[in-house]
Amino acid sequence: MKKELQATLYTSTGKEAGKIQLPAVVFDVPWNDALMHQVVTSMLSNARTPIAHTKFRGEVRGGGKKPWQQKGTGRARHGSTRSPIWRGGGVTHGPRNEKVYARVIPKKMRAKALFMALSRKLRDNELLLVDSFGFTAPSTANAKKTLLAFSNLSGFERIAGKKRNAALIALTNDASASHKSFRNIGSVKCIATRDLNPVAVLGSTYIVIENPQVSLALLENRARSKPASSSSDSSMIKTRS
Repeated sequence: MKKELQATLYTSTGKEAGKIQLPAVVFDVPWNDALMHQVVTSMLSNARTPIAHTKFRGEVRGGGKKPWQQKGTGRARHGSTRSPIWRGGGVTHGPRNEKVYARVIPKKMRAKALFMALSRKLRDNELLLVDSFGFTAPSTANAKKTLLAFSNLSGFERIAGKKRNAALIALTNDASASHKSFRNIGSVKCIATRDLNPVAVLGSTYIVIENPQVSLALLENRARSKPASSSSDSSMIKTRS
């Protein structure tokens, strides 16, 4: 028997607007620690930009002349003052900016990790569905009023007062007035629904999805999509910052 999930749909003023069916393939996925860890660490590695860079002994300037003769001085023999054991010499096993940290993430693994994160948010009562914010023009003041209205809902008391990573708002149109209204609030981040990923979802306490009729259809299509080819190259993608 197919399991049915329901969630309450709210208006921008925090009032109930009805019920909405949730696709089980997106919001009823059991948690898998190993899979989530692999996907999140891989995505963070792909977003990493190597900056630190040290030089080997052959790259450090100077040190071409032997500091003293091989024998007869009573001191240890040395061939260059740019040896790693000398001050000003090269660095052994130091960080190099040519190192590649990118990892390949299979498409199905990335999608399942996203659905696991959304399922946990739903179970923890940290997922809020809003029919529409109704902004006709950008207004940070109205955006703050909307968050205050949401803070009156059970389980969302901290959405307006939390100073960091309070909410992630998924919008069907990331260039809309809603996006421009919320982007000035430091504790809130906006993202296009098509760009939702497990790192972004787990990085915020609350998830707010606008226009769920369209957003949930996008997520469900992503869950049911199949790779174009059975080859490993076509079924794997990379994410780079």
